[in-house]
Amino acid sequence: MNLSSKAGAAGLSVASNIFLSLLKMTAGLVTGSVSVLSEGINSLVDLFASLIAFFSIRIAGHPADDEHPFGHGKAENISGAVEGVLIFIGAGIVIYQAIRKLMFGVTIQMVDLGLVVMFLSVIVDIVVSRHLHRVARMTDSLALEADGDHLSTDVYTSGGVLVGLALIRIGLLFGIEQAAILDPVIALLVSFLILRTAYRITRKSFGGLVDTRLPREEEETIRKSIMEHGRELVGFHALRTRKAGGERHIDLHLEMAKSVSLEEAHRICDHLEKDIEEKLSHTSVIIHCEPCHSECRQCAVMCAERDGSPGQAGPRP
Repeated sequence: MNLSSKAGAAGLSVASNIFLSLLKMTAGLVTGSVSVLSEGINSLVDLFASLIAFFSIRIAGHPADDEHPFGHGKAENISGAVEGVLIFIGAGIVIYQAIRKLMFGVTIQMVDLGLVVMFLSVIVDIVVSRHLHRVARMTDSLALEADGDHLSTDVYTSGGVLVGLALIRIGLLFGIEQAAILDPVIALLVSFLILRTAYRITRKSFGGLVDTRLPREEEETIRKSIMEHGRELVGFHALRTRKAGGERHIDLHLEMAKSVSLEEAHRICDHLEKDIEEKLSHTSVIIHCEPCHSECRQCAVMCAERDGSPGQAGPRP
């Protein structure tokens, strides 16, 4: 399997989450540590989320067909939204277990085992999350980005649990039994970090489902590309943008001088589409051409230029 592909990176995430969830759940049950157990539950949620991402990426990779003329890119948005909901559920379980431990007391055994497991978890999460982010940037995959963000949060939460267990271990060395209370306290702090990540992933994923416009900097790139064709255009309007998974969809209306032939209009549109697609990857551009309907100065100047008279013209946004 090619780990640099979307499916390969998603498969790596599934494998790492299977390994970590089994390891943490076992260590949590053996040690009695709610923070380690909560991390095991979190990794189990990660496993379900990575499985959803894996299958959504395979679906999103299917080409457009009669039933889905715009492709299947939104499968990645659905995956991100479901992953966000799963993370919320995981955080709720962690909070419940931590409060329960605070109310009924904490007993931790074999702290050293918990330390080894959490240290290993941090290393694995760092390696896998960085790889997911790298592939997500290369392929513009929302599902991989969400999965990578989730694992990045796990690095901090696992690190927090690791520090907490280290403090408990030091406390027990000096005979401070009350140090065990740090375990559920850290679990609560971890849960708030998880909730923050869940909100961000869910918000971004739903944006694609309801056709939120592209970021302003990307729309500005589109406008600059149009303005670079100023000598050939009268103006433009009705610019609309959206994103489905890793695919950007753009449509706009171009106003051209009445003297422009159909063949030349087609050439201008082709050139503009290629220019935008080179600057914004995975982009589909639809352009509607229309003649300038008013006796505007730009149109008059462009028509004069085509007749051999001097003049200046530029697109009217």
